[in-house]
Amino acid sequence: MEWSDVRIFLAVARSQSLGGAARMLGISHPTVGRRLRALEAATGQTLFQRHNDGVVLTDAGEGVLKLAEDMETSAWAMQRRLAGESDHPEGVLRISAAEWFAAYVLPPVLQELVERYPRVTPELIAGTRLFDLSRREADLVFRVVPFAEADIVQRRLMRIGYAVYAAYDADDPASDGANTNLLLMDTSYYHYPDVVWLQQRLPKARIVFTTNSREMQARLCARGMGLAVLPQPIGEQVPGLRRVNLGEAPPSRDIWMGYHQDLRRMDRLRAMADIAGRLLGETSEQN
Repeated sequence: MEWSDVRIFLAVARSQSLGGAARMLGISHPTVGRRLRALEAATGQTLFQRHNDGVVLTDAGEGVLKLAEDMETSAWAMQRRLAGESDHPEGVLRISAAEWFAAYVLPPVLQELVERYPRVTPELIAGTRLFDLSRREADLVFRVVPFAEADIVQRRLMRIGYAVYAAYDADDPASDGANTNLLLMDTSYYHYPDVVWLQQRLPKARIVFTTNSREMQARLCARGMGLAVLPQPIGEQVPGLRRVNLGEAPPSRDIWMGYHQDLRRMDRLRAMADIAGRLLGETSEQN
């Protein structure tokens, strides 16, 4: 039995359709169907029941699903272990960070990495998605919440201060926020302490805009659309913004850097982590 066929089996099981599995794996729909038929012929079992809306696992398929997942876990572990054995800082390094952190904090780190190690190619994935390090969706991750996953080496890298900002020519808000507009982060999927804090400080203010982008929040704030709480690296670098004193500072956030323990010896990862620690503020590693 080939691992590539098992990957197709898992993709079909997870997407519940051949087309979804094809998109997930980046291969053609006919290839998925052909390989799945070959797997069923090799095992002598029907693994999926076809219907108009897709496929569902048969009893035989359900019976081997956990074994296939264990096989996948071992395959990913092997890939991570081999990647961690590299002898020279070269190759692609997949880095994940929030858009604002990538744009306003990481550039000096990335610049030094590329200048010192020209054979390393950083691949930066900017966004709020939490990547699965065990599957090597990313090699090195920077984020504002600690890692709860097993086998992750993490470091509390730095603390980011936040502040309230307004456009240069905007008036200061009333003490209760009356007649004040707020530009907030969207809390539908993630918790933002600054949103709760600002609404408590200015209970009569009106929410006029929400977004999942700190960059958009800052740009609209600079255009005078309302107040925004921003990480200070953004607020101090976006033109047209000034700080607003509401009597106390918004809650700050810790930045955590993490990677899978199997990649401890990956030279390009260690190079990036060392530079980030030196330039941004290093603390001890934790498992």
